[in-house]
Amino acid sequence: MTVLEPRDAEVATAEIPVQPLAQETGILGRTHRALSIGIITVVLLIAFEATAVGTAMPVAARELDGVSLYAFAFSAYFTTSLFSMVLSGQWADRRGPLAPLAAGIAAFGAGLLLSGTASTMWLFIAGRAVQGLGGGLVIVALYVVVSRAYSERLRPAIMAGFAASWVVPSVVGPLVSGAVTEHLGWRWVFIGIPVLVVFPLALALPAIRRMAAGPADPTAPVPPFDRRRIRLALAVSLGAALLQYAGEDLRWLSLIPAAAGAAFLVPAVLGLLPRGTYRAARGLPSVVLLRGIAAGSFIAAEAFVPLMLVTQRGLSPTMAGLSLAVGGGTWALGSWVQSRPRLEPYRQSLLVFGMLCVVVAIALAPSVLIESVPVWIVAVAWAIGCFGMGMVIASTSVLLLKLSAPEEAGENSAALQISDGLSNVILLAVGGAMFAALGGGAVGALHDASSASHPGAFAAVFLPMAGVAVVGMWVATRLRERGAAG
Repeated sequence: MTVLEPRDAEVATAEIPVQPLAQETGILGRTHRALSIGIITVVLLIAFEATAVGTAMPVAARELDGVSLYAFAFSAYFTTSLFSMVLSGQWADRRGPLAPLAAGIAAFGAGLLLSGTASTMWLFIAGRAVQGLGGGLVIVALYVVVSRAYSERLRPAIMAGFAASWVVPSVVGPLVSGAVTEHLGWRWVFIGIPVLVVFPLALALPAIRRMAAGPADPTAPVPPFDRRRIRLALAVSLGAALLQYAGEDLRWLSLIPAAAGAAFLVPAVLGLLPRGTYRAARGLPSVVLLRGIAAGSFIAAEAFVPLMLVTQRGLSPTMAGLSLAVGGGTWALGSWVQSRPRLEPYRQSLLVFGMLCVVVAIALAPSVLIESVPVWIVAVAWAIGCFGMGMVIASTSVLLLKLSAPEEAGENSAALQISDGLSNVILLAVGGAMFAALGGGAVGALHDASSASHPGAFAAVFLPMAGVAVVGMWVATRLRERGAAG
């Protein structure tokens, strides 16, 4: 028993307090204030790290003489987080979310410190891998906290709070990181964040201990960890790593790690996601599938927007990045809209409309390949798309918790995050391969307008991703279980 876990007697008697609906306050009312501020601040710091690290990473790679390993600094985080998501889901379902959340934050901070003090690129990558372990533990544990501590009426609001916590970091993070990197050094971007974690921990952990600790049913025997799912999680991580390695270039030899990655990945994913996900079975499977379709199609398209604006329309990298900045605000707005109680009966319609916004954004963005189309169209399109994503991402989280029994919240939340993460890497790999195959520009295109990528290469990314999002509109019509009311 650790100091962060409740004593056995407390677990046996702990129950989530239930208030009459008429007396229930909001997420910042007295009952939930400390918990809400604490966990939202945790998400805020994770968001700041995620948006700031991209600015410091190139400088770190050059200083550590590891530019050739640059991609692994990103993929290391992703592959380890896939494994820890599954581990966190089982841990939280069996023992409560307190321990995996505390362990995840500790690992996240340790990884930041390891990267920030690294003397070689491989040590830096190892730190990123430790960060990924912590990040996967934290995100799933937070979902279980929401399922345990917040009523169904309050969950849309706390999810909107999570979305809002990304707005400021998405705008300020790169600027602050750039200033710190320039004046103090890139290491302080990594070393400084763990110190800031103390405040949210002091608020959140005692509140979680009081409101969401222990197993969902304290009287039931605690089942052992599912070793089969742990092995499948390892297979997913290994398969994703091999696919990412193969996607580095288009040599014929890359087919070998790609085939090996698929051999690990496909059966493992089928074993970890809800049965019927691949065929969009009604209810929970379609919720998990929709999350992956929405996240993968949008993020894969977004990755090519700045490159398109720089190479095709001559914008500076800063201006190209700022064209997407307004999306942080509209994303939060979309998440806030879905949290309105009066719109709850129309949640499925909101999701269909949200996916329509994503389709419009992805399909409209490449119109700037036509010289007569003003470049501000991209900012408008991405504001629309982010509004739709705000509704879709928050709503799929709300629906997942609604459709999950308390003792299954961790496992199902892990499935949702796996769908999200895997779709990102798979659709990014597919989009990147099509881009390169159809004349995608070399790195020199960023510095030489004469070597700009062929416009058709960008169209080959955006139009298929818009088609994937159209499929998402259909999946959004299958979220209600057959015979469910409302």
